[in-house]
Amino acid sequence: MTATTTDQKAPGRAERGKLPLAGLLALFTAGFLGILNETIPAGLLPEMARGLGVSESAAGQSITIYALATALTAIPLNVVLRTWGRRTVLVLALLTFVAANAVSAFTDSFVLLLVVRFVAGVGAGLIWSNLGGYAARLVAPHLQGKAITIAMAGTPIALALGLPAGTILGGVAGWHAAFGAVAAVGALLLVWAFVALPNVKGQGDGDHVPFRTILRTPGVAVILWVGAGFMVAHNMVYTYIGPLAIAAGLGDLIQWVLLVFGVAALVSIWLTGAFVDPHHRKLILLSTTVLGTGALILGFATFSPVLLYVGVAVWGFGFGGSATLFITAGMRAAGTNAVQSLLVTVFNISIALGGIMGGLLLAGFGAMIIPWVAVAIMIPTSIMTFQGRRHAFPRWPALL
Repeated sequence: MTATTTDQKAPGRAERGKLPLAGLLALFTAGFLGILNETIPAGLLPEMARGLGVSESAAGQSITIYALATALTAIPLNVVLRTWGRRTVLVLALLTFVAANAVSAFTDSFVLLLVVRFVAGVGAGLIWSNLGGYAARLVAPHLQGKAITIAMAGTPIALALGLPAGTILGGVAGWHAAFGAVAAVGALLLVWAFVALPNVKGQGDGDHVPFRTILRTPGVAVILWVGAGFMVAHNMVYTYIGPLAIAAGLGDLIQWVLLVFGVAALVSIWLTGAFVDPHHRKLILLSTTVLGTGALILGFATFSPVLLYVGVAVWGFGFGGSATLFITAGMRAAGTNAVQSLLVTVFNISIALGGIMGGLLLAGFGAMIIPWVAVAIMIPTSIMTFQGRRHAFPRWPALL
């Protein structure tokens, strides 16, 4: 069963076997902004903490509140808005997102910042819940893997290039400027979406698949558990990469540490786009194993700054294609795009949990304990990935 089982027919361009690049790149940019905005504090924690008059652990919770907003609202909002045109939903999400970031660009109140970060997280949840399915419905079935990869690549590329750029901008112009830039680009994207994207119809009442049914589908629960472990481990490290870099003696070079992560993630994205359809299982096994290995290397980063760079590169390579891999696995197992809301919810609960756990570990034991806890989480996560060979992560040709 394919991911388009319950979808409507793709537009005429897709039937001619072409990728609608303008529309797919608009979706890419929406995902890029969503993850960039979520993670901007990771590169600006010291500056934000000083400006807001709070500790770095507290400032890190501006990521947690964003993720919690997405986790709490993705499913109910997508149920309420499921019959709306997909472009209409995207534009509504972007409006919310732009307004929240505009306020973030001017406030020095930590409480108000948390409130508007929650609002921005609501908009991001709507964006992420629809990217993969929207992209899949713009193309013919044999191009869906490539279309989803393009649309979902905005997430790791934001981590790869956008976050270092945001960190540099924040260092030069102040952390407020980074949020202001996100708001400005989001406003331009509103126009782009209207021009480049068709307003693909939402689900009819008879097309809705209850989430209880999706959860009972063989393989879906395993995918969600693996995704949860993966994202908790990743976000513990990512949110507090600044303190980790300081502990390794590279606190003044955090933007270059993030760039190394980004370059490795870009390589991973390219490989995922090229091989996701025929080799999905191999790639997901590689991703979980490599991410855990990267965390293990980071655990020794205090011995040499070189180990920090090596660990970050390995970790970035493991993470880069993960968004496409998990979305593809979920859609194939469930046979419906509605699984994306579940994935977004679980991922963002995991991101929030990773931020909370990392903050507690940082405050209680110091930065260098964080990668070791990430390794401990990735061991059972990798084992579960290997065991999900029948329904969760099978070789794709077996499902045809």
